[in-house]
Amino acid sequence: MPRYLVERHLPAGLDAFLADQPVTEMVAHNTETDVVWLHSYVTDTSKRMFCLCEAASPEAIRKAAHRNGLPVDVIHRVTVLEPHAFVEPRQRRIETLR
Repeated sequence: MPRYLVERHLPAGLDAFLADQPVTEMVAHNTETDVVWLHSYVTDTSKRMFCLCEAASPEAIRKAAHRNGLPVDVIHRVTVLEPHAFVEPRQRRIETLR
C-alpha cells in the first residue's frame, strides 16, 4: 500500500485538538476509510504536524481527515529511503580498491 506524508497546520495547537477528539475515534475513522496512521511528528510549537500514513489514495486520506476534523495542507506520496541500503555498494568499492 502506498505511503503518504501529510502536512497539517493546527492553529490552536495539538493539545487543543486532542481535547476535542479522542485518538481512538480518529483511528476508528481511519479504519473506515482504509487509512493506516503509522506515526506523526509534531513541531515544538505543536502547531504543525506531519503524519505518515498508508492509504490507497490521497482521496482516502482527505476523507479520513474530514471525518476526524483534521486539516490537510499538503499530501506527499513518499518512499522509504534508508541509509543501510547504501552500505553494501560502498563496501564493495572499498574492497575493490584493496
